[in-house]
Amino acid sequence: MTTATFRIHPTPVGDALLLHSDAGLIGLEILDAPLGAALEPWVGALRSVPVHDEAAGDETARQLDEYFDGDRSDFDLPIDLSAVNGFHRLALEAVRRIPYGETASYGEVAISAGTAGAARAVGTACRLTPISLVVPVHRVVRADGSIGEYGGRPEIKRYLLDLEDTHRPAGV
Repeated sequence: MTTATFRIHPTPVGDALLLHSDAGLIGLEILDAPLGAALEPWVGALRSVPVHDEAAGDETARQLDEYFDGDRSDFDLPIDLSAVNGFHRLALEAVRRIPYGETASYGEVAISAGTAGAARAVGTACRLTPISLVVPVHRVVRADGSIGEYGGRPEIKRYLLDLEDTHRPAGV
């Protein structure tokens, strides 16, 4: 059983649910449903009910604000990917290596994760990631360069890609 805390933090793309375990950030998602519906899968995964704590995740919230202000290109947070196993975890670790302001195709991420030809599995890992933004699945695009759906919210993916393009350091 993992004890987790949560809070809601406003961002320019919607309210973010921030979940933290003792090991670090375990979940970050932009809410598109009531809070109870967003927390429900976590109750099963953690085998406990996350506890609301407005002070939880202060550092995550600060770094998110800096990211959206264009003042942060890398997150320096302890990440807890214990809810992700196998190739999906390898894929998300590969996604974390995509530099700020750049993109990689699902196939390129599959190669980076050690399994060429597993582009569809990378897509599934990105769709199911428990930690968006900090694990920058928005940087993964289709082979033809189109951005894809981003969990049915392509406008958020476009916003994040445009934000990073706007604030990309000169010469990158």
